[in-house]
Amino acid sequence: MSAITITDAAHDYLADLLSKQTTPGIGIRVFITQPGTQYAETCIAYCKPGEQKPEDTALGLASFTAWIDAVSEPFLEDAVVDYATDRMGGQLTIKAPNAKVPMVNEDSPLNERINYYLQTEINPGLANHGGQVSLVDVVEEGIAVLKFGGGCQGCGQADLTLKEGIEKTLLERIPELKGVRDVTDHSIRENAYY
Repeated sequence: MSAITITDAAHDYLADLLSKQTTPGIGIRVFITQPGTQYAETCIAYCKPGEQKPEDTALGLASFTAWIDAVSEPFLEDAVVDYATDRMGGQLTIKAPNAKVPMVNEDSPLNERINYYLQTEINPGLANHGGQVSLVDVVEEGIAVLKFGGGCQGCGQADLTLKEGIEKTLLERIPELKGVRDVTDHSIRENAYY
């Protein structure tokens, strides 16, 4: 069962909006930008067939499908989408009490905490340049090996971004982390990835 509740009033309002679209089978997609941070924003967007991501959760409603973004899903726990009418008309409201709550704590495994901060703090910034970074492994007692993708690959600033931005942020958030390296860093002799 999904963590999110879409009330009948919200369902009917969204179904009406979707019925005015020309794309057969169009649904909605629910996601949170920068989940688990104070900047979290819960969003609902039109989702044409095939626009959802493979890891999304499908929530089959009476008139349409709501796709729930996998990264956002834990933060949508107890979320309610409602449609409230007042004398000005009506509006769709989304209450997501856990959108800004970090889903990790001191006891979470190191790799989960690293991934959490990559997703919520680091990748949203890199996305402006079409880049992203992912965790490959944690080696040698606390060195995070990261892989750059998208616009970061082959970018001359990647080393600077890694040291100045990413490493600094991760070390502030995760005290027992010793440092970060790029997966293509050839100073890692044993277990070299390339």
